[in-house]
Amino acid sequence: MYVVATAGHVDHGKSTLVRALTGMEPDRWAEEKRRGLTIDLGFAWTPLPSGEDVAFVDVPGHERFLGNMLAGLGPVPAVCFIVAADEGWQAQSADHRDAIAALGIEHGLIVITKADRAPERVDAVLAQTRAELDGTALAGVPAVVVSAVTGAGLQDLRHQLGRVLAALPAPAVAGRVRFWVDRSFTVKGSGAVVTGTLTAGTLAENDRLEVLGADSPRAVSVRALHSRNRPHPSIGPTQRVAVNLRGTTAEESHRGDALVTPGAWPVAGVVDIRRTTGADLTEAPGQLLVHIGTATVPAHVRPFNAGHARLVFERNLPLVPGDRLVLRDPGSRAVFGGAQVLDVDPPELTRRGAGTRHAAYLETVPDGGDARLEVVRRGAVRVGFLQRLGLVGPEPGASGEENGNPANVRVFGDWWVHAPVMDRWAARLRDAVESLAGSDPLAAGLSRGAAAALLEVDWDDTLLNAVVAEAGMEQQGGYIRLPGQGAVLGPAEQAIATLEHRLLAHPFDAPEGDDLTALNLGAKELAAAERAGRILRLDGSVVLLPTAPALAMRELARLEQPFTTSQARQALGTSRRVAIPMLEHLDSRGWTRRVDGSHREIVR
Repeated sequence: MYVVATAGHVDHGKSTLVRALTGMEPDRWAEEKRRGLTIDLGFAWTPLPSGEDVAFVDVPGHERFLGNMLAGLGPVPAVCFIVAADEGWQAQSADHRDAIAALGIEHGLIVITKADRAPERVDAVLAQTRAELDGTALAGVPAVVVSAVTGAGLQDLRHQLGRVLAALPAPAVAGRVRFWVDRSFTVKGSGAVVTGTLTAGTLAENDRLEVLGADSPRAVSVRALHSRNRPHPSIGPTQRVAVNLRGTTAEESHRGDALVTPGAWPVAGVVDIRRTTGADLTEAPGQLLVHIGTATVPAHVRPFNAGHARLVFERNLPLVPGDRLVLRDPGSRAVFGGAQVLDVDPPELTRRGAGTRHAAYLETVPDGGDARLEVVRRGAVRVGFLQRLGLVGPEPGASGEENGNPANVRVFGDWWVHAPVMDRWAARLRDAVESLAGSDPLAAGLSRGAAAALLEVDWDDTLLNAVVAEAGMEQQGGYIRLPGQGAVLGPAEQAIATLEHRLLAHPFDAPEGDDLTALNLGAKELAAAERAGRILRLDGSVVLLPTAPALAMRELARLEQPFTTSQARQALGTSRRVAIPMLEHLDSRGWTRRVDGSHREIVR
C-alpha cells in the first residue's frame, strides 16, 4: 500500500473526491457530516489499475484546522493538491502549498476538481496553480482534471496516481521504526489501538516498542496489527496501520506520540536547524509551534542568523539530522516557514561570541548531517550514536571511506576518533607519564583515573587502552608507565639486591622493620620492587622472595596431613609472624585449606 494525503482550500472537494475514488466515507465525525466540513483527519483506501493499493489521508482545508492538516501531511510521501475549477487558487491553497514545501514532499499530483461547474475556467485555473507552485518541488508534477459528480477524469486520475506512486523511492523495510500516532481509541476486549502511517521499518506481532510522548517513555508490545480492516502478523512500509498495544491505554496515547524501536533513536529537547522555506529566522517570534510527523510542540527560538537557529522544545522528540519541520507562529494560522534538523545534540553556547562561531560551523554542515563532522566536533564518538543519528549504516566498515568510515577517522572497537585528536591525546599522555617517571622513578605510573581526567574525555576501557597503545606506554595494575619502567629501581637497586641475597640463604627469615630501615627501604621502594617482581609482600609487613610460596608448599607436603600452624612454623623454620601470613596466602591461592579451627591440609 502507498499513502497519499489530500491538500487544498476548504470546500474544494477533497473529501468528495476521496469518496468518489474509494467508495468510502472519510469524514468520521457526525459534526463533519452535518456541516459538510472536514474537521479532523479522514482515512480511506482503494486498489489502483496498477494492482497497488492506495490509502488516502483526507485533511481539513479550513484555516482553523491547520494543525490537523499538518498532522495528516507530516508522515506521508505524496500529495494530491486539489484546486476547484469554479473558485481557483485561494488563501488556504497557499497555506497548504507552504506546508508541503516546508515538509519537503516532492511527489504528487495537481487535481483540478469540480470541472463540471466551470469547464471554461479549467485551463486558467490550472495555469494559475502551476504558477503558484513554481519554485516548489510540485512545480512539474502531472495534472488531472476531474468531476467527482459526473465521474469524468477519475479513471485517468487512478492511472496517474499509479505512475506517481511507482516513482516513489523504495522505503526501508528493515531497520528501526518511528511511527507517528494520529489517532488512539479502545477496542472492547482488545484494549488500546493507535493508528498512523508506517513510513519505514516493519511492525510485527509481539514486537517490543516504546511510546515517546509528553509523558515519560512507556514500554509496550504489539498485541495485533490491522491494515485495511484485515489482520496481519507483520506489516512493512508504506501503509496505514492500526496497532493494538499491550502496556498502555488509549487515554495515555495521543496524536503526536511516536511509537519507536527502543534505544534506536536520539531523543532531543534542543536542536539546531537550517531554514528551508519561508521567512528570515531572525524575524521569527520568540516562541513557535513546531510540527514534525503528527506532533505539534511549542519551542523557544534562538536565531543565529537568517538561515540558522536553535529550537528548545517543551518536550523531547525522536529526531535525527535531515528531519523536516514546519514552523508556525502561534499568533497566526499561516505557516511561518520550513526547516531541516542539523544537530540533535548541539553544544552549549555560554562564552562570548559562541553563537556567531557556531553559526559559521552550521553553515558547513550538509543537509542531513555528516558523520565526519560529528567525529571532528566531538573528537571521539561511539559508532552506535552515529547509527542512531542515521549518519552511518547498521554495519559500518572498519576503515576507509569506501567501507562506510570517513577519511582521517580512526576506528578503535566501537569508537570513531578523529586522527589528529588521537595524536594529540597520545602526545599529552606520553608527556604526563614521562614527567612523572622523571620526578619519581619509583612511582607505579600514572593511574588510569588520572589519565582520563588529564584527557578530559568520557572514557571506557577500549578508548583509553587505544590511547595508551598509541602513546607507546605499558599498563600494569591500573597504572600507565614507560616501557620497562617497572624493572628500574634506581637508588633502591643495591638495597633490594642485598635483601635478595639474604632471603636466598634463609627463605623464611623475613626482615624486621629495623632491618628494612637500615637498608633505606620504605613503602615506596618496596612497592616498586614488588611491581618489578623482585619481592613478595604479605600481610603484616612480611617481605619474602616471590619463590617463597612454592618453597613453603614443598616443606608442608612432607608433613602428616592435616597439620597445625605450629607444625607448619617448625617445618618452615620461622616465626608465627611469618608463618601465619604465609599460610593465609596459600589458602587464598587454593593451595591449602582449613580443615577445622586449628588444622590445615594441602589441596591435592
